[in-house]
Amino acid sequence: MRRLILPLFSACILLSGCAELQQAATNFPQSGILTNADIAAGLKEALDKGIDKEVTKLTATDGFYKNELVKILLPPELQKVDKGLRNIGLGSLADEGLKMMNRAAEDAVKEATPIFVSAVKNMTFTDARNILLGNNTSATTYLQSTTTTQLYAKFNPVIKSSFNKVGADAVWSNIITKYNTIPLVTKVNPDLTDYVTNKALEGVYRMIAVEEKEIRTNLSERTSSLLQRVFALQDKKS
Repeated sequence: MRRLILPLFSACILLSGCAELQQAATNFPQSGILTNADIAAGLKEALDKGIDKEVTKLTATDGFYKNELVKILLPPELQKVDKGLRNIGLGSLADEGLKMMNRAAEDAVKEATPIFVSAVKNMTFTDARNILLGNNTSATTYLQSTTTTQLYAKFNPVIKSSFNKVGADAVWSNIITKYNTIPLVTKVNPDLTDYVTNKALEGVYRMIAVEEKEIRTNLSERTSSLLQRVFALQDKKS
């Protein structure tokens, strides 16, 4: 979510009118090439293409379930449940349980974008400079440090509600009940809401990191002349 680097800068200028960032924009070496308006427009473009591309992608049906980078699997202590069910011909039931966990994450991630925008509005120029001129995951690290607590608070009840809405509680109750009838197994009774919440957070930041790295290192991902010129500032540091 390389395009988040510009976003992170942009929202302050375009959304909150941060005097600090507006003044800071004049400190970038422009030499007549980039105006303040150009920088602001580039940051807005990155916000649109970064957050929209990766966060929106995860909210789609199968955004988690069919993406191997972020697909949520059972926690280690429950993997024996999955294996046990498949061993007795109940693979479809195990698949349904996995799908419902991922569906809940897809629902929850819809809460992410406004929280990211809020984090951007509170960003200082020092933050923005460090992100633009930082390493391949500087924007992701910044977002993790400023949004994790809020995102968890938003995701957790959505996931719980999603489980209830699609009947996941009933499905998991059925799964565990059937597993517990297998001879000689250790009985289990898990609460998966916290687990899925944390996995959803991991998935969001992982996809943001993928996009950020692309726009930092792959020139073809800078899909406009404005992005190319703005990120040339980053390139010059190395």
